[in-house]
Amino acid sequence: MADPATYRPAPGSIPESPGVYRFRDERGRVIYVGKAKNLRARLNSYFADFAGLHPRTQSMLRSAAGVDWTVVATEVEALQLEYSWIKEFDPRFNVRYRDDKSYPYLAVTMDEEYPRVMVMRGAKRRGVRYFGPYSHAWAIRDTVDTLLRVFPVRTCSAGVFKRAGQIGRPCLLGYIGKCSAPCVGRVDAAAHRHLAEEFCDFMAGQTGKFTRRLEAEMRRAAEAEEYERAARLRDDIQALHRALEKQAVVLGDGTDCDVIALAEDQLEAAVQVFYVRGGRVRGQRGWVVDKVEDITPGELVEQFLGQVYGEDPASGAGAEGGGRVPREVLVPVLPPAAAVVEEWLAERRGGRVSLRVPQRGDKKALLETVARNATEALALHKTKRASDLTTRSRAMHEIQEALGLDEAPLRIECYDVSNLQGTHVVASMIVFEDGLARKSEYRRFSIRGADGTDDVASVHEVISRRFRRYLEEREATGELDVLGDRAEDEPGNVTMTRRKFAYPPNLVVIDGGPAQVAAAARALDELGIDDVAVCGLAKRLEEVWLPGEDSPVIMPRTSEGLYLLQRVRDEAHRFAITYHRKKRSAALTTSELDAVPGLGPARKATLLRHFGSVRRIAGASVEEIACLPGIGPRIAETVAAALRPGNGEHPESPGPAEATGGVHHEAGQRG
Repeated sequence: MADPATYRPAPGSIPESPGVYRFRDERGRVIYVGKAKNLRARLNSYFADFAGLHPRTQSMLRSAAGVDWTVVATEVEALQLEYSWIKEFDPRFNVRYRDDKSYPYLAVTMDEEYPRVMVMRGAKRRGVRYFGPYSHAWAIRDTVDTLLRVFPVRTCSAGVFKRAGQIGRPCLLGYIGKCSAPCVGRVDAAAHRHLAEEFCDFMAGQTGKFTRRLEAEMRRAAEAEEYERAARLRDDIQALHRALEKQAVVLGDGTDCDVIALAEDQLEAAVQVFYVRGGRVRGQRGWVVDKVEDITPGELVEQFLGQVYGEDPASGAGAEGGGRVPREVLVPVLPPAAAVVEEWLAERRGGRVSLRVPQRGDKKALLETVARNATEALALHKTKRASDLTTRSRAMHEIQEALGLDEAPLRIECYDVSNLQGTHVVASMIVFEDGLARKSEYRRFSIRGADGTDDVASVHEVISRRFRRYLEEREATGELDVLGDRAEDEPGNVTMTRRKFAYPPNLVVIDGGPAQVAAAARALDELGIDDVAVCGLAKRLEEVWLPGEDSPVIMPRTSEGLYLLQRVRDEAHRFAITYHRKKRSAALTTSELDAVPGLGPARKATLLRHFGSVRRIAGASVEEIACLPGIGPRIAETVAAALRPGNGEHPESPGPAEATGGVHHEAGQRG
């Protein structure tokens, strides 16, 4: 690891102009590329206060052995040069976009004498028009099969095309009218190219002129009493309508835009794009990002626009085929230098480009749909990553090395505290075994003695309760390590009571920082338990804290171990919030009935199950209440009197569903 002071540029040697800079390691490899409006100010920020930098930036500076820069005239030029260098050098500390899968495109090989319609993946070449990408290859083939009735373009390979010409007999598609059979001379090259161009125009959104033309021809054929030809034209029109129905109409006719949305956590982000051409969603594509540096959503959008639209437009994947950059790009948040990015995109397109965040209407609704797709893509990526045995094994070994454990943490327990302004304080305990969630071992705690606003005391209480139960059950069974599974029934015996806390973890993870970790370690010490490791994971910087340490353990952002700890922490937070909401909802539901004399839990449940809310109970008559099982006339009169206006309750007061809607803030662990 190099000391940044050894390669810091001399004072005054850095220009104040716009430019692009590169950090290189000791072997000369570029590890980071950045741009700046003022190179001197930007580079000085790296060396002025090293201790105040983000840990990931510190790691980059220690990995580097030198820095150089290139001066340009404008910010747009800096943007262009930055993206070209990122593409050329693939620096490991820059954001990296990678496809979450290989997407197929519908391609028309206009560079050939007889253009061919085909499904294509991978690298793109000049002279080929691309439409999509599509989620599935079968979706392309289904669309093409429908359109070949109207546009009988060649779809066969070069070998099949050549052989058909040699034997003078077309393939099956030529016989059934789904290919114009240029291989045997039924149409010449010019006529076949015209068919291919019409096919491309239809796919690019120019659909109206074809349906109008076919309808006119159908009417003329019917007037001339050419009924068979009119019937074929009618079927062609229906085929075009079926093809259009396969692509959802979402915006006004003629609208061309790309809709981009993000879903992210501290380690990764998923990006989804919907390509809208002619008002229809023509395709979609997704990427997954390793966040190896500290980056905001706006910076993620800027990096994405540069890396995706920075390729050669002629080889792009846009749905129009004439260039990748559309007239409008909808994003969830504007990049920091939005005007510069717009100018750069306009140069790529050769015309004006609007970059904006939709605020209302159909475009905002479509952006929300894309965002849901991004969320699902990120969840699917995490599931696939977590299910890999090799990856899970590497994650546990990385945690073992980072925390200095004697063995890999095969069982990890994580704890999180959740409360709302000190009320309904709860805690969760979730369990991961061999890197996978073991939901049958999850537990919930209602915090009793600690102050609701004191997360440290709550952590101490829940750890004490959990491990005190562990010691009691170990003493009762006489076993040191007992799995918490339900015992099997034995003939003639009553089923054993399940031992909920008899199996200890290798590692306890606390959702919090040094104070919470210290509280957990103190609770274990008080119980005499010294064979369970403790650590904390703080949300802000994903720092791993150990008891008694003044500085955190910084695990690499690409570490599978950190990824596993994050998944464990997030699952504990989810489980705690779920329990907290349940308790809060139950409290809001029953609080207005608590003061009614003679109304126990069973009768409350009966009333709420029948009427649905306290408001409806208050509006019901005594007879309606009395007819419920277990209530009776006397209790019904008491309930009606207690909830009657003037006695502190009002029929128009909100029911439980509306009441819970007024709560907007949920406080989880504040570590």
